[in-house]
Amino acid sequence: MRFPPIGKQLEVIKSGVEELISEEELIKKLERCEKTGKPLRVKQGFDPTAPDIHLGHTVGLRKLKQFQDLGHTVVLIIGDYTGMVGDPSGKSETRPRLTYEQVMENAKTYEKQFFKILDRDRAEVRYNGEWFSKMSFSDVMDLAARFTVARLLERDDFSNRYKEGKPISLHEFFYPLMQGFDSVAIQADVEIGATEQKFNLVAARQIQREYGQEPQVILTLPVLEGIDGTQRMSKTLGNYVGIDEPPDEMFGKVMSIPDELILKYFTLVTDYSVEQLKDVRKRLDDPAVNPMEIKKELARTIVSMYHSEEAALEAQKKFEKVFSEREIPEDIPVVVLKDDSFELVKALADNGVVSSRSEARRLIIQGAVKVDKQKVSDINYRFVKGKEYIVKVGKRRFVKFVT
Repeated sequence: MRFPPIGKQLEVIKSGVEELISEEELIKKLERCEKTGKPLRVKQGFDPTAPDIHLGHTVGLRKLKQFQDLGHTVVLIIGDYTGMVGDPSGKSETRPRLTYEQVMENAKTYEKQFFKILDRDRAEVRYNGEWFSKMSFSDVMDLAARFTVARLLERDDFSNRYKEGKPISLHEFFYPLMQGFDSVAIQADVEIGATEQKFNLVAARQIQREYGQEPQVILTLPVLEGIDGTQRMSKTLGNYVGIDEPPDEMFGKVMSIPDELILKYFTLVTDYSVEQLKDVRKRLDDPAVNPMEIKKELARTIVSMYHSEEAALEAQKKFEKVFSEREIPEDIPVVVLKDDSFELVKALADNGVVSSRSEARRLIIQGAVKVDKQKVSDINYRFVKGKEYIVKVGKRRFVKFVT
């Protein structure tokens, strides 16, 4: 296979990257590709801790697409086993463990969402249970013997928790080892991840050496803040924009980001060219231009990428009607409930207003659900027979329930 000139590949690969470890190693790998015609194997892992892939994930997926366009092979790891551990990166306490059934339920939607961005024909999708489920306890001990506790405690999150006397469960130590062994299992040449993943990515290099493989090159990418504007976009924190969400929901969420993140979102999650980004920056610096209009442009662009231009324009129209005019939409769905479906949680989940009953309970607890303009905090709330209720979920979802 013929690849573009190495200089051109480096220009594309390095664009938008926070750190490259190391450029010299990458050049050697690219030179080998040129001689052998064999593409690089470029890896990224995803733990299905929630059903949606969000815009934060697309920062990496878009970089993977660049590798595909250069002729290389992308390997997507769905962490059905690492997902049960939970990545401790940046966490100040042990994450709640998910069951295998919960993880696999979330994973069902991932492949469809991956290929909204990536070329299916030039990608492999692998579940790390493929190798971890076959490991004996002897194999686990062999893996554990290749890394020291002292090395693990170099991580800021582990180190801080240890100093503060906060518990660290032993299984959390296994996460970087497991992510590293993923690279061994699929013989990764390159792995990409967010900047906070650097410890795990570097650990994989050591583990590959331990198993007699050439270490992978590492690319770290910027972290995308969520719609709250402060913490990284996260399914756990609920501050994310899912790429499989309905157009209205997606548009409204993008409109809620702080103005100071507009340019970063354009840069990291859209196809805007360098010249277009310069124009966005110029308009944002112009006091005569209302940032709200530029944010609408951003929301339209993102919705168009994952739905259509028509859907984006319709979502903008609805947004302006609901939020600019503070009205309830005229075309909200109407659902007639059966007698055994009067529980609010059940009604929301069973009728597709939210993805699951657990999400419905979480939103109620967070104060994000209103019934007839009154906030509901009781997860056991029930409707009364013979009435109509306007239910609002978050800032954008409306439904009329008839009992």
